[in-house]
Amino acid sequence: MDRIKNKFDLTGKVAIVTGASKGIGESIVRGFAEHGAKVVISSRKQEAVDAVAAKYNEEGFDTLGIACHVGYQDQLENLVKETMAKYGRIDIVVNNAAINPTFGPIVESTGEIFDKVMNVNVKACMSLANLCHPIMKENGGGSIINIASVEGMKPSFGLGVYSVSKAALIMLTKNQAKEWGQDGIRSNAICPGLIQTKFSSALWMNEGILKQVETHLPSGRMAQPDEMAGIALYLASDAGSYSTGGVFTADGGHMIAG
Repeated sequence: MDRIKNKFDLTGKVAIVTGASKGIGESIVRGFAEHGAKVVISSRKQEAVDAVAAKYNEEGFDTLGIACHVGYQDQLENLVKETMAKYGRIDIVVNNAAINPTFGPIVESTGEIFDKVMNVNVKACMSLANLCHPIMKENGGGSIINIASVEGMKPSFGLGVYSVSKAALIMLTKNQAKEWGQDGIRSNAICPGLIQTKFSSALWMNEGILKQVETHLPSGRMAQPDEMAGIALYLASDAGSYSTGGVFTADGGHMIAG
């Protein structure tokens, strides 16, 4: 009898993953789909999400691509509406979509950049979760997973506004957990370290930064996107049923590195 193994089963669950056409988001989609979930793949461009959905559906999974720019409330509302029209429920939301338009000193960041980053990296996560809250409550519970960053806890040079946004997302996660626990809804944050994705290419393509990572991290390397899927699966499933308000690092030891 697979008493523990079965806790990771997501059969009958419906998940929305934003920023899911590539990188960490796509890896989480695969992890959920392989464990039985129906997964809505969301990103800005319809052709991108359609391509990912087609690939997974050919493998026998049940996925749907819905384009959504999370910075726009009407598109978030449409994402939830179309998900409900197709699947009739929402059990898991992964707020993975994020932006970081600048790399440099915080003194060079403008108010416009600050507003843009906070709108996508924090406000959109709150808005999507708020839209899904009553649906999850009616279903008896659900799981919110916010993809934050170790930058939200330990800032590095050049990522100032991004770090501020991820720190805010961590606190949003804790507030969601505290307010929604009585509704059976859990909220947790995952804080990745340096992952080899297009989003982080400005970092790992910099030889100096990459060498510093390889020299000072206990792991001695950056991570691949699939290494984030397991912790997301734990938090989405009954295996993580007692975890809420948590901040889970997957950073190769960044937080303990000198």
